[in-house]
Amino acid sequence: MKRRHPTRVSEVFEEDEVSAVLRDTFYRGKKPKRRPAKAKKQPKADHYDVICISLYKEDLARLDAMVAKLKKRGHRRVSRSALIRFALDHVDPKDFPRAY
Repeated sequence: MKRRHPTRVSEVFEEDEVSAVLRDTFYRGKKPKRRPAKAKKQPKADHYDVICISLYKEDLARLDAMVAKLKKRGHRRVSRSALIRFALDHVDPKDFPRAY
C-alpha cells in the first residue's frame, strides 16, 4: 500500500501544537526591553591622583624585575606603584647625586 503524505497543515500538526506555536511566537505581548541598571556613582577618591611619568625602557625593565622578585618572595600585592612609593619613603634628597 502506498503511503499518503499529508498535504494540509491540519494533517501535519495537531491543533494544540499550532495553537501553542501561534500563542508563544506571534500573539504574545511585546515586553519592553530591560535596560541594565545604572551603576551608582561612587564618590571620586581624593587620596591619590593618576599621573603619567616617563621612564627609560631599561629602568622600566628593572622595575618590573624587582616587582617579579618581590612577588616570588610572597609579596603578592606588590606593584610598580607600591615599589615606587617604597623608594620615595627611603630616599634622602640630600644624598641625591647631580648626575640624574
